[in-house]
Amino acid sequence: MPRLPTGTVTFLFTDIEGSTLLLERLREQYAGVLAQHHRLLRGTFEKHGGHEIDTQGDAFFVAFARAKDAAQAALEAQRAITAHSWPQGVELRVRMGLHTGEPLVTTTGYVGMDVHRAARVCAAGYGGQILLSESTRVLIGNDLLEGVSLRNLGEHRLKDLARPEHLFQLVATDLPAEFPRLRSLNVLPNNLPIQLTSFVGREREINELMQALFSTRLLTLTGAGGVGKTRLALQVSAEVLEEFSDGVWLVELAALPDPELVPQTVAAVLGIREQSGRPVLTTLADSLGPRRLLLVLDNCEHLIAACAQFAHSLLRTCAHLRILATSREALGVAGETAWLVPSLSIPDSRRTSAVSISQFEAVRLFVERAAAALPIPLAIEMAAARLKALSVEQIATRLDDQFRLLTAGGRTVLPQHQTLRATLDWSYDLLSGEERQLLRQLGVFAGGFALEAVEKVCGEDARAPEVVNLLTRLVEKSLVIAERRDDRVRYRLLEPIRQYAREKFSASGESDALQGRHLEFFLAMAEEPHYAPHGPTFDQWLERIEEEHDNVRTALDWALDGAAPNAGLQLATAMWRFWVHRGYLSEGRSILERALSVAGNASPSLRARALSGAGYMALTQDDYARATALCEEAHTIARAEGDQQGMAIALAILGHTLWHMGDATRPAQLCDESLKLAKRSQDQRTLASSLREFGYVAWHIGDYERLAQLADEYLHLSRLLGDRSATADALLLLGEAALGAKQYSRAGALYEESLTSSRVQKDKVAMTRALVSLGNVAAHDQNYDRAGALYREALTTAAELRDMWWLVRCLQGMAGAAAAQGQFPRAAQLLGAVNQFRETMGSPLPRTDQNGYDRTIAVAGSKLGDQAFRAAWAEGRAMSLEQAVALALADS
Repeated sequence: MPRLPTGTVTFLFTDIEGSTLLLERLREQYAGVLAQHHRLLRGTFEKHGGHEIDTQGDAFFVAFARAKDAAQAALEAQRAITAHSWPQGVELRVRMGLHTGEPLVTTTGYVGMDVHRAARVCAAGYGGQILLSESTRVLIGNDLLEGVSLRNLGEHRLKDLARPEHLFQLVATDLPAEFPRLRSLNVLPNNLPIQLTSFVGREREINELMQALFSTRLLTLTGAGGVGKTRLALQVSAEVLEEFSDGVWLVELAALPDPELVPQTVAAVLGIREQSGRPVLTTLADSLGPRRLLLVLDNCEHLIAACAQFAHSLLRTCAHLRILATSREALGVAGETAWLVPSLSIPDSRRTSAVSISQFEAVRLFVERAAAALPIPLAIEMAAARLKALSVEQIATRLDDQFRLLTAGGRTVLPQHQTLRATLDWSYDLLSGEERQLLRQLGVFAGGFALEAVEKVCGEDARAPEVVNLLTRLVEKSLVIAERRDDRVRYRLLEPIRQYAREKFSASGESDALQGRHLEFFLAMAEEPHYAPHGPTFDQWLERIEEEHDNVRTALDWALDGAAPNAGLQLATAMWRFWVHRGYLSEGRSILERALSVAGNASPSLRARALSGAGYMALTQDDYARATALCEEAHTIARAEGDQQGMAIALAILGHTLWHMGDATRPAQLCDESLKLAKRSQDQRTLASSLREFGYVAWHIGDYERLAQLADEYLHLSRLLGDRSATADALLLLGEAALGAKQYSRAGALYEESLTSSRVQKDKVAMTRALVSLGNVAAHDQNYDRAGALYREALTTAAELRDMWWLVRCLQGMAGAAAAQGQFPRAAQLLGAVNQFRETMGSPLPRTDQNGYDRTIAVAGSKLGDQAFRAAWAEGRAMSLEQAVALALADS
């Protein structure tokens, strides 16, 4: 191969859009078209100093010493393709991508992340489009020819799953400039995580698995721990993303302790709330029935029977669902395709020359990770990271020693297990005593952890100042992964290392003390007063608990298994509001009632609060008899203790329950009694909570005069307490009272004040509610442009929060605005979607929304006609949540 550019190099990747369809159409003439394409591009690239690295099928891979030359070559190539007279009316469209980096040069070409990134930049574009990465744009700068400019396309996640790339389009006045949204991970719904390193090798396996996914509905990647099942599954998922209109969703099961929680965990990932009185699996089946979706179940081995039953049940009822699973063994479900993940290809030292060694995947992985020194702790990558401290010869010697030791041990252990265990033991032995202690202590965490948690749980007083340094050293040694999320850093262990660390700390004798501190830390977090002036808002608290949910589950399991049942009950009691708002109803209710059964000697006041929480959770699942019994027991215990605060809370929830049961008299009586108790308790926050609770009861039953009285007192008390979130909430309730009394101007002013207060607090839940209410006022005033804008902002905010209740209300409001603006098919589709989502949630239409909903149906139905309305309604009912949101937010 001729001498290649070194140092800073710009790569140009190209390929023909729709080449497979073109081949099918042209058949034997395709070879001639391809030859003309090659001749045009090859001549242009050579003219501008391009070095052709590879040509596969219709794709070129070319390297340039200067970014400006690469850009000019791409422009001239597009002009040549556009000007060429193609046979049989063929319109050839070629996408191109440029990226600049500092790759490694080997005897067979370039290796490194920059090569992969350039290919991904190209893959994100469309035929006729030229895309540039940020690094290429910087080098080109403003040195562009006349008539050529750069268009900023923003940040996009590419299919290599690495960090987002800021992309630009090279625009020329004589070439097409308008294209659809880029084919990036930003476009289709997914939750595939950002990876810290590029994906190396496995091209053959990826192609096989992509084909397998379309010939089987359950594909399970099997193999030993550390062989690369998860990373391969994620890459395959990214490659097929465009084939699943409802997205690709990863469900991480490694930290899930209870097999019964598999359906709830999947539902939480998909944003599907439990439906009252129905099994979660049934709700999932109904919601996923019409969706074209890929579900990725990662690390199924410790939940094998539950995952098998789950997959079997869903695949039987959801015709368009496919499941990609990873497990150390197959699930054993009829129709499953089990695919054993092989080790990376390695050279045979007796038959492989030094020239060809870099063609092997294991060697490529080693070379790239050695150059990048990034933290992926699989066997080869750990060895690569040691290049910072050891020579290649030292690494080889140590590996030889370890492998001989292991081979002499057990002949029945799989070679992959031997390699990983050897590397983990070797890496552990290289650590200092303090580093070893911290690594094994990190095994107490599940699903990740923050620095604050490590300092509190693992940083005993004497060594707390050193925790940051020790953790940093473990990151540098590839044993801990650090992931930046916005302005924070979160840490985690890959599952093989977490299991290894847990094994070490279980044998260390420090397990009980460590798990006790772990429980204390997450109990304090769960009990954190979100009403404090400088504390987190309620939605911030929800987000924080969501992020730590696996750790909370782990702490609860340890406590309720007998280690600390009273503390377990305390934690479960602090968690019930989270479980309600985030839809973990069955799981939370089961945990709370389990905690009540094992914590027999808990304090009466704690028990009363726990019973009230369990009662509220039963209420949300329409189990009114159980809710009544629990609240009455809570009231009895609190009364015996003279606990007026506990009595007030129990009566508030009991009153709400009786209203749901259709009792029109007793809720108001209980309201008055609860408020008296709250005032006697001299606990102003309990009083504020009671005022709020019964304000909403008055709103639901349409007693707007009573609502105005309660909300006014609630507002006065909230301001006295300096509680801005409660103040925004009280203003909203006052607005609802004014709206119910047909005082529209006053209602709008109160909603505006509530919105201003919630914006200051950055309380997105309160912002969403205020925006929807303002949208309702604007719609009443027939200001449909303003109503649509308000609903749009509310919908965007609710989508960020994954709050189904408010998402549906926003969609409903936008349906009304669409009908008022003459967009009747869109209105009917949104109404159908709202109807379906409410059925799935088990959430009937609130009485306060009924008139507007009926009016929108009447208007859209009369304008479209019965047949067209029913067709549009059915289309809406078949939509996923993501599709409905996209429809609502799309330009009309």
